[in-house]
Amino acid sequence: MPTTHFPPAAPLQQLADALDAGTTTSRALVETALERIAAAGGDGAHAFIHVDADGARRLADAQDALRRAGVKLSPLAGLPVSIKDLFDVAGERTRAGSRVLDEVAPATADAPAVARLRRAGAVLIGRTNMSEFAFSGLGLNPWRGTPRSPWNDSTDGTDGAARVAGGSSSGAAASVAQGMAAAGLGSDTGGSLRIPAAFCGLTGFKPTARRTPTAGVFPLSTTLDTVGAIAPDVACCALLDRVLSTPGFEVDQHDARRTTLDGVRLAVLSNYVTEGMDQTVAQAWEAALTKLARAGARLVPLRLPLLDALPTINRYGFSPIEAYAAHRERLHTQADAYDPRVLARIRHGEAARAADYLDLLAARAAAIDEARSALAGFDAFVMPTVPIVPPAIAALEAHAAHFAATNALVLRNPSVVNFLDGCAVSLPCTPPGAAPVGLSVAGLALADARVLGIAQTMESVLRG
Repeated sequence: MPTTHFPPAAPLQQLADALDAGTTTSRALVETALERIAAAGGDGAHAFIHVDADGARRLADAQDALRRAGVKLSPLAGLPVSIKDLFDVAGERTRAGSRVLDEVAPATADAPAVARLRRAGAVLIGRTNMSEFAFSGLGLNPWRGTPRSPWNDSTDGTDGAARVAGGSSSGAAASVAQGMAAAGLGSDTGGSLRIPAAFCGLTGFKPTARRTPTAGVFPLSTTLDTVGAIAPDVACCALLDRVLSTPGFEVDQHDARRTTLDGVRLAVLSNYVTEGMDQTVAQAWEAALTKLARAGARLVPLRLPLLDALPTINRYGFSPIEAYAAHRERLHTQADAYDPRVLARIRHGEAARAADYLDLLAARAAAIDEARSALAGFDAFVMPTVPIVPPAIAALEAHAAHFAATNALVLRNPSVVNFLDGCAVSLPCTPPGAAPVGLSVAGLALADARVLGIAQTMESVLRG
């Protein structure tokens, strides 16, 4: 059966304006999303684990009734939003993309992030697929199927084979890329929002971790886990961030406004994150930097020695250690039920000692201090989100060694931001239809407003 492709979701404000103008309704938006999810040859069966069609219709009808009465809860009111499978939704099972949790009791309450979306009037359309327990940057899932990037090409000898959407928020990205949701709620521990955004030609925002609540979210790493969203553009991500952020951590909208790149000083990371780029990414990266320089940005190459030390520092890493702590009881009786690729990564944390964990905490603190000193005077730092274009699904499934090496490569760049307790936006820097390449604009902790403002201006420049 030929693959069915749908256009990506429109920007949130555009959809909200159409609702305000009466040219569409929430119910119509939801019906379109449901049709695309169910379409033969589409990616809905891979992107979604559970679709709450009746519940979405009820929520849409309620928002339409409120709008007719003159009540609009937020710009998100009436828009269909997908929810990654590791978030608690009242009355639903939180399986985290696994079969290990198939019999877990339904959640008794919404996770705070879900509750905030619901209060804003978002229509929760369904639970999206993901890497099992969020422990992969590629999005493969042997139990639920693997969501696909909307792009494929045969120039690398794959003959147009289906390619990964990226992980771990694979279904979230696929849902937006195929217009099955207006935005996708996801999480990011080492790139799980930004990798799929880059692989699907979308925008992903990883806020400073403390700014958004992780309660009611099945943990991978309690140190690094972050809640955020994937959406069509930076303005959409900023809107979602206003809804999701914890009181006291809201982005100052004045700080986030920027109309020019003139005088903006950007550190262009020149070591570690630029190694192993494929030709497509390297060309897109250089072309993007040229556009930014012509627009007035001051690009300063910066070598950060601390980055070269990260593989040694993270010989265990927070995610394996903390994931092992969360799963160790289940491993006694259910190890055979895990994806073997995920199980191997969890078991890697078993050998770590308390002293190793304390060393890791100290090394992270020192790295953050070093980065703060090195980046002083810069408005943001930039790097390729991922050094390769989306790889073919079949090759990753067939060869364990290829999967492991590719997974490490795609996680390498975005995980820098998590380790440094920073924030980052991944922007598409190639035109629609071309091989998708992401450019990351990043800052250290609580630089979210500045990063969003610079990213939105850069988005305009990159789009021409």
